Amino acid sequence: MKLTFLGAAHEVTGSCHMIEACGKIMLVDCGMEQGPDLYENQEIPVEASRIDYVFLTHAHIDHSGLLPLLYTKGFRGAVYATKATRDLCEIMLRDSAHIQMFEAEWRNRKARRSGKPEYVPLYDVAAADATVRLFRGCEYGKRIPVAEGVAIRFTDVGHLLGSSCIEIWLQEGTESKKLLFSGDVGNLDQPIIKDPQTVEGADYVVMESTYGNRSHGERPDYVESLAGILKETFDRGGNVVIPSFAVGRTQEMLYFLREIKARQLVKGHEDFKVYVDSPLAVQATTIFNKNMYECFDEETMALVNQGINPIQFPGLSLSITSDESKAINFDDRPKVILSASGMCEAGRIRHHLKHNLWRKDSTILFVGYQAYGTLGRAIIEGAQQVKLFGETVEVQADIKVLAGVSGHADKQGLIGWLKGMEKRPEKVFIVHGEDTVCDEFAQCLKEEYGYEAEAPYSGGSYDLLLNTCITLGNTERISKDKKLAKQVSKVYDRLVEAGKRLLHVIEKSKGFANKDLAKMADQIQSFCDKWER
Repeated sequence: MKLTFLGAAHEVTGSCHMIEACGKIMLVDCGMEQGPDLYENQEIPVEASRIDYVFLTHAHIDHSGLLPLLYTKGFRGAVYATKATRDLCEIMLRDSAHIQMFEAEWRNRKARRSGKPEYVPLYDVAAADATVRLFRGCEYGKRIPVAEGVAIRFTDVGHLLGSSCIEIWLQEGTESKKLLFSGDVGNLDQPIIKDPQTVEGADYVVMESTYGNRSHGERPDYVESLAGILKETFDRGGNVVIPSFAVGRTQEMLYFLREIKARQLVKGHEDFKVYVDSPLAVQATTIFNKNMYECFDEETMALVNQGINPIQFPGLSLSITSDESKAINFDDRPKVILSASGMCEAGRIRHHLKHNLWRKDSTILFVGYQAYGTLGRAIIEGAQQVKLFGETVEVQADIKVLAGVSGHADKQGLIGWLKGMEKRPEKVFIVHGEDTVCDEFAQCLKEEYGYEAEAPYSGGSYDLLLNTCITLGNTERISKDKKLAKQVSKVYDRLVEAGKRLLHVIEKSKGFANKDLAKMADQIQSFCDKWER
């Protein structure tokens, strides 16, 4: 039994872990990196066509975003996820593909003028659609047999609609081990969704550490704090622009804004407009309503049972088309603009920043985590100027952070979740945190709580039966030269992966009828003849 760490090792995004056991190859998450790499993530060390299953903790792109790329490389196994995660991935992976295709088109227009090689997106909408067809939606709390010797169970961890930790039982002959992958552990007392639940324990725990070195502090009154920011900005005649993740955070902000409207807390501006400028957020809100009975908490269900939609109110406008999006910035009235992406790396939020960052009367309000190297992080840390669409924009707006609003548990929450397990693990692996945070949190668990804990690097692998490290992984930071090299087109790599898949198909065909083998051989020879001419 072997566990290999591939992504989100000493980094916050790009979660991906590989298990080899019971004659199967399994991934837990297959996420996209957001922001620059600090360490060079190791490639999945087997052909995509050889991967049997993916177990997905939740729908966020840094956990699911490379699944369509895995598909283009030949993966045809099953993706196990909760039903809500499956529903969200159907829209989020398509949205990711649209963004990449749009970016490729924009880059290629510039490349043609400068004579640079063509930029190819990681995948397209067709690949995203095909990937979603591999999903198997699962219910919370049920032990699911996957293959001989392999079973899994999803438990709600309150991070996002459908989010889960995943227990994995492995049995090889007389040897058995249980693994637990935390996914992203949610914050306590979030609106709409339930608090994180714990499980009885496992032999090995793979645990996130996004806020593993800090506390959110006392839970503020989000409604009062937000209402105060709105009033100050509207009194100046400005807009409140909120970069917000389309799935999860946008719905939470709508929950707060509905209450502010209902209690008329913004005096003198009671009828203020709220624009949700994200087609993805609109679709996600529909999915939230679809999954309410399994995922909503008691407080939110109490509103539903009173006939109150917890995320809808007078003055709310949903922008779908690009024309509707553009029209928002021609409306001179003070307003709230909720737009994605939450870290300002792509999407319509960049247009709203271009129109509002230079305005002293406006406020840019951050309500979610900003990864190292992202535009959102740069603005929070005091950037005086930023580049948007090739234009330098002065940062003169009021920059605020709504403290405590986080979908992630803080240090105390993470420790509380771990200590809630009856069985103490043999080892806790710390992942999904900034470089020093992973080490600090692992050290804290060892020194203060007596856990055997460590923070692996990408490529690090462990023998689960012997509880020993096989390979340490890549501990060197990426040089500038390597960063440039990674930007080279990946199309040839895709071709190589396709060739590996063909070889895998040939190996599995041994024992087929001779006429079928002969037909396959003729087809391959004909294909080779075509490309050798």
